[in-house]
Amino acid sequence: MPLVNNKVGDDSTVGTDKALADGKALVDSLMKVVACYRHLASCVGGCTDSLQLRDELRQTREKAQKLAVAICHHLTSHLRDKSLPKEQRKEMELQWVAFSSSLELLHVDMCKVFNVAEIFSLANSHTLVQTGLQGGGSEVAARALSLPDLNQTPSQTLPASLESQEHSTMEQEISQIDHMIDDMEMKVNVLRWMVEPHGPQYADPLSSTDSTSLAMLSVDEEQPGPQSLCQRKHIFVLLLLFCVVLLAATLSVSVVIFS
Repeated sequence: MPLVNNKVGDDSTVGTDKALADGKALVDSLMKVVACYRHLASCVGGCTDSLQLRDELRQTREKAQKLAVAICHHLTSHLRDKSLPKEQRKEMELQWVAFSSSLELLHVDMCKVFNVAEIFSLANSHTLVQTGLQGGGSEVAARALSLPDLNQTPSQTLPASLESQEHSTMEQEISQIDHMIDDMEMKVNVLRWMVEPHGPQYADPLSSTDSTSLAMLSVDEEQPGPQSLCQRKHIFVLLLLFCVVLLAATLSVSVVIFS
């Protein structure tokens, strides 16, 4: 009987599972950082805009770009592997779609910050829009960057005199993200509309609670409740009043005619 060595196959499966777990962790981290950047970007040009906010945006943007480079290299190397099993390839493609979507959102928000920061300069705080908001996004940024306290991190705050230099640097970073998105589409051909998500987190948004509520609503519509009884009582009272008025009018006309 021939001997079969399954060690190579097991090692390959373990390696693929580890790659999936690493990719998922990286993509989840990028999604959190992109969400944080979007939150901070909404404050640019408002009354909470400041040099600290611009520095938080810079740190968050740098963190997102580092994650994007790592994810792009990780997913590209595995998706271009022809020996990747079918199930693992589906998971990788799902991660690829989440990654590319997050990268596009980051690109959109960076363009937004670039354009708004060009209009609202920190050199003149009187031009900022008084939105009425208070506080900043330091706590949100600290959680996204995995830092205990963003205000205590040794980072050099950007002076207002170097605002134009920061503007030029951000323009280059936007161009790099744009080039990365184009390069990703050239290296890996993953059709987003062909990727089908699966798992409990992608289940039908109609939950059991919603379905129960709909069932109760249908039962209420089929069975008359207190509200329908009240409506019937109101109709009966109106009909009774109408009959009384009609009878009184008939009697008045009869008295006039026969008198």
